[in-house]
Order: sequence, then C-alpha cells, then structure tokens
Amino acid sequence: MQKEEGLAVRTKSFALRIIRLFSALPKTTEAQVIGKQLLRSGTSVGANCREAYRGRSKAEFVSKGGDCLREIEETAYWLDLLGEADLVAPERLAAIRRECGELIAIFVTILKRSKEGIS
Repeated sequence: MQKEEGLAVRTKSFALRIIRLFSALPKTTEAQVIGKQLLRSGTSVGANCREAYRGRSKAEFVSKGGDCLREIEETAYWLDLLGEADLVAPERLAAIRRECGELIAIFVTILKRSKEGIS
C-alpha cells in the first residue's frame, strides 16, 4: 500500500509540474499545440495510475498500467519536441525529463512483475 501511495503522490506531483510548464510556454501556435498534447498525456498518467490500483483483477491492473506507460512515453516525446524545437530551454526541461524517465522505468518494472503468472 505504501508503494501505491508513493506512486500516486509522485504522478500527481508530475502532473502539477506539467501544468506549470504548460502555463509558462510561449503563446506561439507551435508551443501551444505541443503543449496541449503534453498537458493531456502528462496529467493522465496519475489518473490512470489510480485506476490501475483500483482494478478488479490483475489483468485489469496490467491493462491500466499499460495505459500509464503509454501516456508517460508520449509525455517524454512531447518534452523532447519542446526542447529540440527550441521552444523551451534545455535547462528548464532537464528535471522534468529526468522525472519522466524515472517514471517510465518504474512503470516498466511494475508491468514486468505484474505480468508474471498471467496467461
């Protein structure tokens, strides 16, 4: 239960950081289009994580956990685009990209362990 609560807090904190990043983006069309995609994917990770832990079966948990992984991977993509398109300074993105990478690693590990025994 403690790991679940820790991950819920961490993904919510990540979502709040994404919201603040979106609010600080330039008001150019490019930044706003990418930013809205980032906002959607980055904030849905925590919601899917909560749903996963309330799943009725291990299979449902794995399915929702897969949704978490897909959303965090998509978030990493949008963060990469913001940096590579010079819409946000690399140093502004460094910490959030690091957290994104750590969350990806956590969800990969959770899914690998959870899939053991499911046929």
